Amino acid sequence: MKISIGSDHAGFKHKAAIIAMLKAAGIEVVNRGAFSEASVDYPDFAHPVANDVESHAADFGIVICGSGNGVAITANKHQQIRAALCWNIEIAELARAHNDANVIAIPARFVSENLAKEMVRAFLNTPFEGGRHERRVRKIPV
Repeated sequence: MKISIGSDHAGFKHKAAIIAMLKAAGIEVVNRGAFSEASVDYPDFAHPVANDVESHAADFGIVICGSGNGVAITANKHQQIRAALCWNIEIAELARAHNDANVIAIPARFVSENLAKEMVRAFLNTPFEGGRHERRVRKIPV
């Protein structure tokens, strides 16, 4: 499995913790930045992650900013991306199971690093259920 991850300055610490967890699990990680807590613009990091997932250079994406909204909105501008803003484990599981989300957006200012890691684990380990959900997901692109 290969994961593309990006964050702005607000998500930098969470991103570092998630990268360490993924690498410890033997998962390949593409780090799209930011590379410090210096102020940056979240689209500069969300677009490369979305490009990686959309082009199949990565299996899934993780985007992180203060609220999670900016990176989710940015990633969702890409036609093949279904980025889900998640703030607890159940939402992360449902994003995969019901929406076939391929990018998880994390609000770093509202969840702990430990919860962020648990949400990523749940997201990556939950399969898409298909069935009635597949019909709905097919209706998303315009």
